[in-house]
Amino acid sequence: MKVLITGGAGYVGNELIFELLKNPEVEKIVVYDNLSRKNYNLFLDTRYEPHKMHFVNGELLDSRKLRKELKDIDVVYHLAAIVSTPYATENAHLFEQVNHWGTAELVNAVEESNVKKFIYLSTTSVYGASDEMINKDTIPDPKTFYGSSKLRGEQHVERLKDKMDTWIIRCGNVYGYSPSVRFDAVINRFMFEVNFMGRIQINGNGQQTRAFIHVDKVVKVLRNLLESQHQLPSGTYNLVDKNLSVFGIANIIKEIYPHLEMIFVSQHLVMREIKVERDKRIDPLITIDPISVKEELMKFKSKFSFSSHFDS
Repeated sequence: MKVLITGGAGYVGNELIFELLKNPEVEKIVVYDNLSRKNYNLFLDTRYEPHKMHFVNGELLDSRKLRKELKDIDVVYHLAAIVSTPYATENAHLFEQVNHWGTAELVNAVEESNVKKFIYLSTTSVYGASDEMINKDTIPDPKTFYGSSKLRGEQHVERLKDKMDTWIIRCGNVYGYSPSVRFDAVINRFMFEVNFMGRIQINGNGQQTRAFIHVDKVVKVLRNLLESQHQLPSGTYNLVDKNLSVFGIANIIKEIYPHLEMIFVSQHLVMREIKVERDKRIDPLITIDPISVKEELMKFKSKFSFSSHFDS
């Protein structure tokens, strides 16, 4: 089995590659990435088997290169995207170019290939903000350029469902340690700030709730889509684990770092909420022992090379 991962050098991709290499049927992994985030940790990670890895510095809009690299590929994971944090409502053109039209180019190329499975990592941001609990039947209503561009990407991917196994995975906010961890994601940012500065900054009143999922659970699901014992029909799924308020997250972190100082910015503002119900259809693919958020963050803390002088 030969696999191509767009955005493979990123946060989720870094860990997904390691998981896929545990599958003896995976003989080659092509990492297709333009390195726009300037993240080179993938290339220094000694967990990988060099003879199975191949890197291509490529753009999603480069249709000629896409078609060339898709030759003999069996599975495509489409992770590449301009992500929202913290500029979800700025530079609409960039979101459209990459997340919408870049996905369109990839889908066009896949339609002309012999690819058998296609997995698109989308986002719960396609649902937009809502005070109500969102579920798999909720009609998307994105409120940001990021959410809109990802939904348009989904619409292109939908074309593949009649031609191959195709999964659209709407993922919640990802957190947790990876060598390519994104420190602009809220929980990860809080962990960095408290570990080295002793304080975190909370925008608004902190009561806003979001749907979260640990990176380890994300990659387990993505890997298990290829495992024969997990039969998940082609379709669109929500991948979330917990709905947590920002203030609730801060209080969990305070249990780990008792010295934590919270600084509120524009505390009078009520920020948007996205609460998403767990999708029980996809739960069997989360093959990882459940642990608390506090335990997950304690493990994250242990990965820091040193702690600040604020640590008690």
